[in-house]
Amino acid sequence: MKKHLSILLLCATPLLANAQAAFDALQMSQNELRGTSRFQSMAGAFGALGGDISVLNQNPAGIGVYRSSDISATIDLNFQSSKVDGMSNADTQTKFTFNNVGYVGALKLNSDVMPNLNVGFSYTRTKSFHRHYRGADNNIPSSVTNYIAALTNSGNWSEDDLAFGYDGHPQGANYDPYYDSNAPWLSILSYDSYLLNPGTNGFEGITQNGTTGYGEFEVDESGHTDEYSINLGGNIKNTVYWGLGVGIVDLKYDSYMYYGEALNNAYYYHPDFDASGNMLYTGRYTSGEADFGFVNHLATKGTGYNFKFGVIFKPVNEFRIGLAFHTPTYFEMKDLYKTISSFEMRDSYGTFNGEREAGSEGYWDEYRYNLHTPWRFIGSIAGVIGQKGILSLDYEWQGANTMRLCDNKNREFIEMTDDIKNYFQPTHTIRVGGEYRVDNHWSLRAGYSYTTSPVKDDVKNGVLSVTTTGSNTAYQYDRSNQYITCGFGYRYKAFSVDMAYIHQYRQSNYHAFPAVTYEIGGLDAGNFAEVNDHNNRVSLTLGFRF
Repeated sequence: MKKHLSILLLCATPLLANAQAAFDALQMSQNELRGTSRFQSMAGAFGALGGDISVLNQNPAGIGVYRSSDISATIDLNFQSSKVDGMSNADTQTKFTFNNVGYVGALKLNSDVMPNLNVGFSYTRTKSFHRHYRGADNNIPSSVTNYIAALTNSGNWSEDDLAFGYDGHPQGANYDPYYDSNAPWLSILSYDSYLLNPGTNGFEGITQNGTTGYGEFEVDESGHTDEYSINLGGNIKNTVYWGLGVGIVDLKYDSYMYYGEALNNAYYYHPDFDASGNMLYTGRYTSGEADFGFVNHLATKGTGYNFKFGVIFKPVNEFRIGLAFHTPTYFEMKDLYKTISSFEMRDSYGTFNGEREAGSEGYWDEYRYNLHTPWRFIGSIAGVIGQKGILSLDYEWQGANTMRLCDNKNREFIEMTDDIKNYFQPTHTIRVGGEYRVDNHWSLRAGYSYTTSPVKDDVKNGVLSVTTTGSNTAYQYDRSNQYITCGFGYRYKAFSVDMAYIHQYRQSNYHAFPAVTYEIGGLDAGNFAEVNDHNNRVSLTLGFRF
């Protein structure tokens, strides 16, 4: 077994060196409850109501409801808390955001058929990626090295494919597997870090009968998705309201993911060293302690566009029906990424350690591709109760399984499409909101929203094994997402002040690596943890109508 102990800078092969691909696409495609304070305090159940700046991002037909011009701005104070099940402490963050600003201009046409033609512009932060959590397991059921061995064996890669060139190597002494081999980077990186052992039936992880271990992980995410909307809408005889919208979307996402293990009674290859500490091309298999870890950095930027179409039908003043369709957001994306592996082995022959790095010059490699987010459909009903109350209900369908990943010439990655179809399912969101007008100035509001998981049960239950596509073995997804909201509003002549309180309870799964589909060394389960977010947000909107 021939290896190098120097730090390595690698050149990328498209998408193979990238992160988890399908689950990254899912992460970039999800939105949050954001907008004006009135919109948020009613949990976003505005699809059949309109008359609010936030409908420009939801049902553009809502712009047709306006009879006068409107301008508003919203700020948020966010208190975030993420806790891994079994850990004693939660990781917390406090963020201040400028959440929304918008303008609607109402043009009166003096027509009985179409009384108004309105135009609107808005900026909305539709998602914040900020989250930090970490966890540990004192008795891990499996090792990531078993998964990497299974991945390597599935491609029938040999030691000659993964090893650097030396005298007698089939590809010659100058062979560099990072440049010259088609083997996965993760396999090469792990082999070069002494985390894969060639066996009689292929590669094996460094576990054996009697191996015990400790695992730890950390995830630190930041970034946002911002949407700039341009809308046009009107109404027909104050009965049918229509709207068209174009969204320009800006995305920025940064993540740091670490996973490491400390194994006792691990089985690995110990190289020999000369008196000067230089590695010799001799050695032996031995058992001892092994500490190792992988750090993955990902920085993603994207710009895209989408289209929205909507209609609201008001047969009587007390009842309204809304429908809206959103096309995918067609993103042009750019990823910068870097992967570091480090290891330290200790046994009766001594200690050796090292570090490997994946990236290009400057330690980062770049990849460009296109992402098409899911289609969305929103159906809504709302009722007006006398002169005092409003009750509204929204249903939203979002096809997570309709996402697509393409190269920068828009040629679809067929294998990624298959993964998306196999792993994901449509999500269903129910939003309920109500408003009660206390008097001519004050209003009280409340709402609730629930979104199902975009991941199929076979993935969540471990029946279907996930395949990661690069040197990052970790992936994460939501099991459910809920919002409980309330707020109030004050109106005085043309001025308005609205406040909202939003509580988000999100349940997620973090997997350090996928489960292997057959036993290796007696271990076949991937390591995962449950993550619970309890996020609180206070929102303030100032508005003026004229």
